[in-house]
Amino acid sequence: MKLHVINTGNFKLDGGAMFGVVPKSLWSKTNPADENNMCNWAMRCLLIEEGNRLILIDNGLGDKQDAKFYSHYFLNGDDTLLNSLNKAGFHPDDITDMFLTHLHFDHCGGSIKYNQDRSGFDTSFKNASYWTNAEHWEWATKPNYREKPSFIKENILPIQESGQLKFISGEDSEQLGASISIAYMRGHTDAMMIPKIKYKDKTVAFVADLLPSTGHIPLPYVMGYDTRPLLTLTETNKRNGR
Repeated sequence: MKLHVINTGNFKLDGGAMFGVVPKSLWSKTNPADENNMCNWAMRCLLIEEGNRLILIDNGLGDKQDAKFYSHYFLNGDDTLLNSLNKAGFHPDDITDMFLTHLHFDHCGGSIKYNQDRSGFDTSFKNASYWTNAEHWEWATKPNYREKPSFIKENILPIQESGQLKFISGEDSEQLGASISIAYMRGHTDAMMIPKIKYKDKTVAFVADLLPSTGHIPLPYVMGYDTRPLLTLTETNKRNGR
């Protein structure tokens, strides 16, 4: 097995929203804000190369939204999904499995692209199975008012329309191979999936928005975006072994 970090670019979000009730005097020590109180965040994904499978975990923001949308997030940096895959020696057509921890736009926006004449949409990974779970799919396609702006329909519905959508069932289904199991988290959003990867003599977890940065490791550094912040605290505490 080989693991590749796939950088898809940086964007900015409000520091207060990212750290919830934690005072700025504390969180700004690790994540300094700009003059608009925005902090910069990397959208990193993970590529797993094992046997004849090439599994991509999350895919960043994508590039199909309009200029007004992107103006809210101050995209920056030179990394893109395509360039990072190319640096690792791969093409989007090589991806066999597109694993989506959850369907917020900054984690799944790269799933879908415009078709050639921009009259509709195609999947970005035409040979891949797209993995989510039935519970989160229901949550994302019938969104609550709080999360509705994060569940953008053109990032999500074309996956089903393509016939490439598949659902993970359970924690130890081995649908992604014997080396990958799933932990389900419900604090950030309902039924977010954390893949746990047996790598050499360790277990590597891709924690997604359970811990969106190293600045969120201390308790109670929980995002204001989380739907159930007290549950996030419990889940983070459990994963830290406390």
